[in-house]
Amino acid sequence: MKHSGKAALAALRLIGFAAAAVLALLAGAWLAKYIGTFVLAYLTWALVGVWVVFTLFAFYFFRDPDPLVPTGPNLVIAPGHGLVDAVDTAKEPDFMGGECRRVSIFLSVLDVHVQYAPVTGRIHFLRHTPGQYLNAMRADSAQFNENVLLGIDADEPRGEKVGLRLIAGLIARRIVPWVDLNEAVQRGERISLIQFGSRVDVYLPKRVQIKVNPGDKVIGGETVIASFD
Repeated sequence: MKHSGKAALAALRLIGFAAAAVLALLAGAWLAKYIGTFVLAYLTWALVGVWVVFTLFAFYFFRDPDPLVPTGPNLVIAPGHGLVDAVDTAKEPDFMGGECRRVSIFLSVLDVHVQYAPVTGRIHFLRHTPGQYLNAMRADSAQFNENVLLGIDADEPRGEKVGLRLIAGLIARRIVPWVDLNEAVQRGERISLIQFGSRVDVYLPKRVQIKVNPGDKVIGGETVIASFD
């Protein structure tokens, strides 16, 4: 599938950086003549142990399962794995043009952090906004935190708009879109990665039928969150 394996490459990069840091610390320890043999051996195994734990966590965090994308007309699926903690009306003037429906999904550090296209269509809007790194558990964090806003012109129903805001959090410090302006995307296709805990807001036209409620757990690329029926 398109973009498959990119999350694993991100994990390998972080693991490599961590390994380099461990080696640098060990090299410094060897050069410090005042450190005794026992202390040095203990430090070596302690640092290697920390690196192994970090490696296992990185591979777990950057896991990238293939979604079982639902079939059927006019469906909007969850772009990310997590907990729905807000279903409300919001204003998004830049792409949606004003008042719209919002489904907000909180991603904890234990959730999958690859995001998926909620509908089939074309990327019509893409903007990165610098900002703070407040706790993404706050549903209003999009107003203050660094974020990327994606706008999709849907193919089904043609002419409808679906907005997607990827929001950095207290730990998440990097948002990596895998799409470009005017790029065609398929429902359930991988489109981005947010590293560590974060939030994804979905903006929908007011006429949609919302299929989820606050408190629901959703699976990115699989759970139907709304429909245009």
